[in-house]
Amino acid sequence: SKPQIGSSSLGVSAPPSSPRATPSGASRTGRSGTNLETLEEWIAGLPKGAKIRITFEDARRGQLPNVVFVAPFFLEATVRFIDATASLPGVRLGLVSQDPADRLPPGLRGKLAAHVQLDDALDSAKIAGACRRIAGTLGSVDRLMGALEELQVPLGEVRASLGIQGMDGETAKNFRDKARMKDVLTAAGVPCARHARISSEEEVWRFAERVGYPLIVKPLAGSGSRNTFRVNRAEELRECLRWNAASGGMMIEEFITGEEHSFDSVFLGGKMAWHSINHYFPGPLEVLENPWIQWCVMLPRETNRPEYEEIRRQADKALHALGMKVGLSHMEWFRRDGGGVAISEVGARPPGAQFVTLISYAHDIDLHREWARLMVYDEFPCPPRKYAAGAAFLRGQGTGRVRAIHGLEEAQREVGQIVVEVKLPKEGQAPRDAYDGDGYVIVRHPETAVVKQALDRIIRTIRVELG
Repeated sequence: SKPQIGSSSLGVSAPPSSPRATPSGASRTGRSGTNLETLEEWIAGLPKGAKIRITFEDARRGQLPNVVFVAPFFLEATVRFIDATASLPGVRLGLVSQDPADRLPPGLRGKLAAHVQLDDALDSAKIAGACRRIAGTLGSVDRLMGALEELQVPLGEVRASLGIQGMDGETAKNFRDKARMKDVLTAAGVPCARHARISSEEEVWRFAERVGYPLIVKPLAGSGSRNTFRVNRAEELRECLRWNAASGGMMIEEFITGEEHSFDSVFLGGKMAWHSINHYFPGPLEVLENPWIQWCVMLPRETNRPEYEEIRRQADKALHALGMKVGLSHMEWFRRDGGGVAISEVGARPPGAQFVTLISYAHDIDLHREWARLMVYDEFPCPPRKYAAGAAFLRGQGTGRVRAIHGLEEAQREVGQIVVEVKLPKEGQAPRDAYDGDGYVIVRHPETAVVKQALDRIIRTIRVELG
């Protein structure tokens, strides 16, 4: 049914899924021990007249993969990635987590071939031990994956130590350590902010004198603008230095003025196979500094406009320099006020802030599933973008807990016809201190201008009252 903005629950089913990739030709006793009857049951469930296409290299050889997915905690988005991976034809999935398996939906638990629970699922040595246990059960571990930013270095270290295909730990550090990342980008001639690792107070004060205020101070291994601060004067910088002593590492960089955007892309065989341009209204740091702002993000339908040519070129250059071969990445970037672009930072993992959902709606695919297919089978369909899509994130105004939501009926009348998903804050809910707020409304339409106007109307009309 059509989602209603006035509904307090999720207003629509999951984004439309793309047709399943369909391996066939597997032997009954392939390297991974995949049972042909499993494939026959899956094929029997296909719609009448569906065509089956041999596309996966492992399937052609009769060698279907055993996959280990590491997910410390079963967050909603994480569970969708796990389920997408477990649902790939031919895959036998082992899961490594801190949460117990009984916290998963029963249907998903039934898809798992193995599960290992750890007390620390971010520790590379413990992940490696879990992989060895799963390999003892399944016969091998052919792919090791996880969606969290914090997992990428441990996963890379385990791949390297166990000889599993995929990004290694040293390459993952190029994405995780933001100072190292900017060193690599600068050496490759990619435009980015002037920066320095905070290794001594003297170096920081020399940097501040050379670059001038305002400055940005952030964690070396941060993401999503968490614990990122704009420093406007020496007193604020001195306070950040005291915080750095106990933080595990910080960096300082120049403050770039301009429009903030993001750039999602897929690499296959060391080449960019697909990309997405995303607009922010306004930037995440400004949203965090101003609790009254309700943030919006928009994916324009047109991604090949001339004004995007420079970021496409620089993003490709940046990802090659950082060592991306196969994977989905999320890049933050600026269009400078004085012209040109600057890369802010890059994560070698799926994007957050509902971008996976937005991309799914814009392309009529399920990106959770297609990311899983990319990481397991090195395949990614590149469908055209059929729609512009956008999300308006709802944030509480005032102090206290959610008391009421105003303007729902008016918003429904004005933009309800293009709303595809709604999640509203619940009465009594404590507000989140995050730029993506306490709820959201997602819209899509073939025309970018219509989506932008709808987002503007939503954030001007809907108000979350706290009290």
